[in-house]
Amino acid sequence: MVFAWIAERRHAALLEEPFPQEWLVYLENNVGHYGYLSEKEQATLRDDLRILLAEKTWEDGGGLELTDEMKVTIAAEASLLLLGLEHHEYYPNVESIVVYPRDYTAPAKTRDPSGVVDEVGSSRLGEAWDIGPVVISWSDARSGSLNPTDGHNVVLHEFAHKLDMRDGAADGVPKLETDEQYEAWAEVMSAEYQELVAQTEKGHKTLIDHYGATNAAEFFAVTTECFFEQSVLMQERHERLYNVLRDFYHQDPAARIHARHESSA
Repeated sequence: MVFAWIAERRHAALLEEPFPQEWLVYLENNVGHYGYLSEKEQATLRDDLRILLAEKTWEDGGGLELTDEMKVTIAAEASLLLLGLEHHEYYPNVESIVVYPRDYTAPAKTRDPSGVVDEVGSSRLGEAWDIGPVVISWSDARSGSLNPTDGHNVVLHEFAHKLDMRDGAADGVPKLETDEQYEAWAEVMSAEYQELVAQTEKGHKTLIDHYGATNAAEFFAVTTECFFEQSVLMQERHERLYNVLRDFYHQDPAARIHARHESSA
């Protein structure tokens, strides 16, 4: 309780400062999702990203010169996931965010049938460690942020993993609120995952990225991308999946799209 009170006072003092004008420019120019939010949601997102900027350790990787534009853009996308969640701890399992200029090579251990272990490099756009940092490619983060409807967003993907890991396991089941939510989650996510696996094995084109067929954890991260980036199509083609994600995130991005189209008509 004492630590929570100290954090709340620290947050309140931080948010008393005016929001930097240049940061607002970054949001309006770089973060496509920002324009779909209500004024109240935009204000919440601005507050949340300031706390993420202040309280997380930001590190440059691969010789990158880390700038405020990069940090604001990435923090804004990470904050989008939090808009409807109770999040006074602001990703407590994220201590640092490492940003590379582009995709990077990470070592990966493999074992051959004889038991010999070898380390080979694999190219990655990002990763989230269960105990450790979130790693992000800036070029991919920026391109994903600029286009909020292409279905691909590395920041949403990796921070969804961190939400999944909050209960100590990367198993595709984040902390939910009720037994009924857990029951619906188990039924719908399992059925949708199995369908994606089947369609992937047949080589069929799917709305949900085939990478989600890797395992349940990747399925949650990939469907999170789809939920925010191709919400109208997900609601039309995978209504039950859309609904369980809507109930988890307490957000309705498809409704935002419809509202924006109606206002511009």
